[in-house]
Amino acid sequence: MTETTDTEIDEESSGKEIETPTIAVTGAAGYIGSRAIVEFQEAYPEWELIAIDNQYRGQVDSIGDVDIEHVDVRNRDRLEDALAGADVVCHLAAISGVDDCEENPDLAYEVNVTGTNNVAWFCRKTGAALAFPFSMAVLGDPEEFPITADQPRDPLNWYGRTKLLGERSIEAFADGAFPAHLFLKSNLYGEHVVDETKVGKPTVINFFVKRALAGETLTVYEPGTQARNFVHVKDVARAYVRSAERLVEQLASGETGTETFEIASDEDLSVMRVAGIVREVAREERGIDVDVELVENPRSAETMVEEFGVDISETRRHIGWEPDERVKTSILDGVERDRD
Repeated sequence: MTETTDTEIDEESSGKEIETPTIAVTGAAGYIGSRAIVEFQEAYPEWELIAIDNQYRGQVDSIGDVDIEHVDVRNRDRLEDALAGADVVCHLAAISGVDDCEENPDLAYEVNVTGTNNVAWFCRKTGAALAFPFSMAVLGDPEEFPITADQPRDPLNWYGRTKLLGERSIEAFADGAFPAHLFLKSNLYGEHVVDETKVGKPTVINFFVKRALAGETLTVYEPGTQARNFVHVKDVARAYVRSAERLVEQLASGETGTETFEIASDEDLSVMRVAGIVREVAREERGIDVDVELVENPRSAETMVEEFGVDISETRRHIGWEPDERVKTSILDGVERDRD
């Protein structure tokens, strides 16, 4: 964890006591954002919630009694009107994923860089706190394990570069103006349900489950022994609730600047092992037999390590977050939901 806190602040005069926090979530109709809204509703039903999304990849229009307002983070005036009154902004709107950013580089820049600057500028002007996730992609090929957020940045693709630019701009905007949490986020998996709507994303584990249930071969990029750290979308969403709790405290004490944390689990499985678990569950729970096939790896820059540990000790210590979900349990749940 890195910390940049303004030591010049008179905490008694600059602190902001908040009786009932107002939390804004950008990207609220998406895979993570929609779950974050659910977690906030369940943990703090008395808190006020602002939900916005431009519906580029949106999957829901409302969550419980919260309607999602159609707002694009690239439109600064419209964005600031929508965020007015927010004490904490969880900025989850992004063009995510290597492929989407490579296919739409201008859009990725406008959303991930310009949009993030717009959110950070709002926070600087109003003093609202900010939570922002960036990706393992900012590290490129990690130099050592377990991974920490302090490791050098060396992105290998446009997605990683845009997220790095967002990280750096928030560091600049937050200095002396507002507290911010930056999250180095691991590989997501899992589905969740929002008001009876199943919300998911074609991450590798979700992709394997879908193919297995269709009786299709699970294709694994060579050599198959390459490991990744997997963290469930529900655990990630809960991290933002823990973050908001701490940010409200930091607003009260007048702190500014950034803190950087890791969101990951203790499950760093090889891709072949994941495919094996999916195949095993499909056979035992549904009587479906599928093959696993190694295919040529089109990603020449992919990290090929057999262990992919991430150190989350600082996240545990400072925001009190622990991952709860397990890969095999999530796969079992996904198979069961398909049965229903």
